[in-house]
Amino acid sequence: MFWISKTIHYLSRFKRRTILFFAVLGPGVITMVADNDAGGITTYTVTGAKFGLHLLWFLILLGPVAYYVQEMTVRLGAVTKRGHAEAIFSAFGRFWGWFSLSDLVMTDWLTMITEFIGMTAALSIFHFPPLLTVVICWLIMGMMIMSGRYWTWEKIALLFCAINLIYIPAAFMVHPSIRDIAYNSFVPHFPPGGFTNDLFFLLMANIGTTIAPWMLFFQQSSVVDKGLNEKEIKFGKADTAFGAVLTVVVAMVLIIVSSKLLYGLPIEDAAAAARQIMPTSSIIGTLFAIGLFDAGLLGAICISLASSWAFGEVFGWAHSLNQKVREAPWFYAYYFFDLLLAGTVVLIPGAPLVLITLFVQVIATTLLPAALVFLILLLNDKKTMGEYINTTWENIANISIVIIIIVLSTMYGISTLFPNFFSIH
Repeated sequence: MFWISKTIHYLSRFKRRTILFFAVLGPGVITMVADNDAGGITTYTVTGAKFGLHLLWFLILLGPVAYYVQEMTVRLGAVTKRGHAEAIFSAFGRFWGWFSLSDLVMTDWLTMITEFIGMTAALSIFHFPPLLTVVICWLIMGMMIMSGRYWTWEKIALLFCAINLIYIPAAFMVHPSIRDIAYNSFVPHFPPGGFTNDLFFLLMANIGTTIAPWMLFFQQSSVVDKGLNEKEIKFGKADTAFGAVLTVVVAMVLIIVSSKLLYGLPIEDAAAAARQIMPTSSIIGTLFAIGLFDAGLLGAICISLASSWAFGEVFGWAHSLNQKVREAPWFYAYYFFDLLLAGTVVLIPGAPLVLITLFVQVIATTLLPAALVFLILLLNDKKTMGEYINTTWENIANISIVIIIIVLSTMYGISTLFPNFFSIH
């Protein structure tokens, strides 16, 4: 009888924890999956087309890196009940607060443009004119936040996260070599040709699309708006870990499919990849187009909110999705202004859209260290964080991430000035 009682106890505890996990599920998964935005889809596709499976190991490494960075925002938001912008202003003063906010605004605006680039390019495959696509996106994103309930917005966003997984069937349809995938996933190496500037650029772009400043601001504000508390931190961390796994899986799938169907072809963006694939497999090409549109939409939804939450926190505006438009007018006004501005840029004739898409990922990597330094300092404030302060291991992991990114950013700057400096064969 004792073992029956014990089994019932464990099953009951598992049931409670599962219910709590699904109740907390949202900020982490949405942040991580939205990280595979239009720019990310293009970056992974170009990486696979240019270097085949040789960088799968690098993508796998970026999963834990993204988790270690983002789980800090869960703890910070749940403990302080403040968004990231407000926490920086409070801890470091107005100068560094405005520096951080300016960093966010610049990268967010540029990244928002790439989302609209991806969405218009994706629907152009189905003969949607860019103007119609932009208007459709404005309407979808506008209606999502008009309910006055965070819960409603989150469930719709999670639906778009599920659609982002549409790429996964494509990996099975191209019948990849399991042996090649295993080797390239777990044996670090450079592609044939050695360490070149092209390789370095794409490594930087992959980092930039896996960890970006907007993610820090978005997830922390999302945790606060959802109302998570200290007792729910462990579930918030599990939510983030689950999202990180989904991000890496989708990224790997894109590299596998593009390496199989597009290797050696001069692919510049994911929409061009979808068009190139269509004659070979209309199903995979359609999956690529639908996934690209969804990725851009999900990215735009999150990035625009990251900026709106940040401005609301800094200026003291009402800034919750649980408030109606009349209760938080400036919060919603900035949100719609961001959407209108980014969408309009995409409609400008002759704009260098492909170049913008790839360079935004690199810019995000270059500006990331400053945002991470603020985050690490906040998580080491014993007075604020109490028992949820960073552990020694967490500090080692996160400081190492910052140092590596600073070194890579410096190397990228050198490679820009001296194009042949890193051409090692």
